[in-house]
Amino acid sequence: MHGNVRPTLLKHWRKDPDMRILDRLPHVKGNKNYIQYMKNSKYCICARGFAVHSPRVVESIFFECIPVIISDNYVPPFFEVLNWESFAVFVSEEDIPDLKKILMSISEDKYIEMHTRVKEVQKHFLWHAQPVKYDLFHMVLHSVWYNRVYRINST
Repeated sequence: MHGNVRPTLLKHWRKDPDMRILDRLPHVKGNKNYIQYMKNSKYCICARGFAVHSPRVVESIFFECIPVIISDNYVPPFFEVLNWESFAVFVSEEDIPDLKKILMSISEDKYIEMHTRVKEVQKHFLWHAQPVKYDLFHMVLHSVWYNRVYRINST
């Protein structure tokens, strides 16, 4: 188990029938179960491990699942361009006990709006052999440019 966030999630939500918080998925060939769980979920938990970031954020976007980011001090990719609050839910680590209440408080209309946005931002995380306008190649270039121009001097 990576870090203390995931054990806290399991402690609070492992036995809740409405929440699929699993320690480990049953083993099958490839990642079939993992992919199916993500594709069939409205929200995908993206909890930090030992690091602040998690590849699950981008995976959830690929599988059209709203990322629920539980990682204090997380700076999402392309934050300078994408309005992450329009397609992701941010939950502070100390609010894990309230996770179900937080997610249940999102109206169906808001969920549909966020789900639509998840599908719209997918293109920004896709890599093409020949770059396509606003794909990952362009987003990374813009991010590098932005961070060079607007970097904060640490003096």
